[in-house]
Amino acid sequence: MVVDFYKKIEEITERDLRYKPDAYEFVMQAFGFTQTELKREGHVTGRELLEGIREYGLEQYGPLTKTVFQHWCVNTTEDFGEIVFNMVENGLMGKTDEDSRDDFKNAYDFKQIFDSKKQFKIDT
Repeated sequence: MVVDFYKKIEEITERDLRYKPDAYEFVMQAFGFTQTELKREGHVTGRELLEGIREYGLEQYGPLTKTVFQHWCVNTTEDFGEIVFNMVENGLMGKTDEDSRDDFKNAYDFKQIFDSKKQFKIDT
């Protein structure tokens, strides 16, 4: 499974050059983190995942979170939606009929949310 995951990510990033492979790995890790935080397995909504991405990013990278995301060419919450849907379309994640890319639109502003002097929580 691990080899298959990385092979699929390699295939995705060869076709879609927008995001670095590390961004995909991070999203999968943040998905697991989010499930743990919510104390449930299976589906999480786009907004729940974005909150998990925010928390996990700050936990892993602290005040450098925004810089790390920018290094991966991820600059907005919509970028995370594109990554998630690339993974869905390649069988690495699932979705419900209610899930859409719109779930990831304008959830939070990276500059504001990852300002090391402030901590925000988004509504899920």
